[in-house]
Amino acid sequence: MKKALLYYFIFSVIAGSFIYFSSYFNFQLPRFVRYYVNDFLIVPIILYISLQVLKWSKNDKNYTLSLWVILYLCLMYSILFEYIFPKYLARYTKDFIDVILYFASGFLFYFLQKRK
Repeated sequence: MKKALLYYFIFSVIAGSFIYFSSYFNFQLPRFVRYYVNDFLIVPIILYISLQVLKWSKNDKNYTLSLWVILYLCLMYSILFEYIFPKYLARYTKDFIDVILYFASGFLFYFLQKRK
């Protein structure tokens, strides 16, 4: 297993949880952190969990996600959270920066996964 990917996953979960609970308990963080960091962290969290499930189900410890699968997930997140959900749910807003963050974190995951 790639240690850097595991450490990044753990860091992402802890940081994302801290940001979420800070908002929940009305603890004010900088705007950039409140509005953008979790969007950068969510894609690698989902991809890491998916990768571990696929490694287990395929019984292949060396299995990796292709760039196309990663790009597909980033595209789906972009469409769902930046186009569809804002139309029907007041909690979500359109923000093109979020789309950039989804893809940037997807590429980061890809390179951490491939790192030897």
